[in-house]
Amino acid sequence: MPSPKRSIHVVAGVITDVRGRVLLNRRTENRDMAGLWEFPGGKREAGESSEQALVRELREELGIEAEIGEWIMDVPQHYPDKHLTLEVRHIRSWKGTPRGREGQAITWVAPDKLGRYSMPPADLPVVAALRQPDRYLITPVPEEGEAGVQRWQDQLQQAVATGQQRIQLRLPAAHPQRQVLIEQALQAHRQGVQWLLNRDIELARALGIGVHLGSEQLLALQERPLPEGQLVAASCHDLAQLQAAQRLGCDFAVLGPVQATASHPGATPLGWEAFAALRAQVSLPIYALGGLDAGQVSQARRHGGQGIAAIRGLWPGG
Repeated sequence: MPSPKRSIHVVAGVITDVRGRVLLNRRTENRDMAGLWEFPGGKREAGESSEQALVRELREELGIEAEIGEWIMDVPQHYPDKHLTLEVRHIRSWKGTPRGREGQAITWVAPDKLGRYSMPPADLPVVAALRQPDRYLITPVPEEGEAGVQRWQDQLQQAVATGQQRIQLRLPAAHPQRQVLIEQALQAHRQGVQWLLNRDIELARALGIGVHLGSEQLLALQERPLPEGQLVAASCHDLAQLQAAQRLGCDFAVLGPVQATASHPGATPLGWEAFAALRAQVSLPIYALGGLDAGQVSQARRHGGQGIAAIRGLWPGG
């Protein structure tokens, strides 16, 4: 019987300067995953708080005395030899000049350039959390009739006005006004919103927007269906689907249902612990889905999630 994997708790800092750049450390040749870039920090020792551990690690690694800021997220991650929990905190204030005191290279990176750096699996969801929305709105199907369509359009406008930045247009192919509603939404709100179209790869390609794949589509595809720059997302319910999404190069996935939901009354909820256990086996950003609302973004982040995806929980008027 193989020996059980060790569990370690690592605390890392997202150090940002006055220009908004983020500091990265490069792992030295005598460490595993040598050459990869990471957020600086290290293992929390017995008897230490997370704040104490991060202050000590940043003093040892960079020669600074850091003021530990707000919590960002926890990332559970499985590695071949260990189970790791990466706790991430913001660092906006420190004394001293950061330098690689352990022989490591360091660099300051603009947030939109972080994706260019090769990083360990546990650090990748942190990059997504810094750069991408923490909520993913899925539109409901408009009610029948002219009044229902107008109400849907008004609610969509309200959702955009209140800050929803990533939206999936979930309109059945049989809906008589589908094409018109999609084009009107894009024309009215092209700026500031990342649009994805449910399942329709060809129309998404033609419109220059993203696509959200159903789980059965995901497993049938052999390569990413849209070019870089057009988002590809996927619905996932188990590890095989998450791994397929990662292999395909999906930009993010949704995983659920985490809690009981009226839209899938027969589905057995995963629960948060199972969500975290699945998330730990891949490195792509994952939204928690199923019976959730904006008040549970922090809970999703506690379990390694990008945030929450929802219809009722995010749609104006529920």
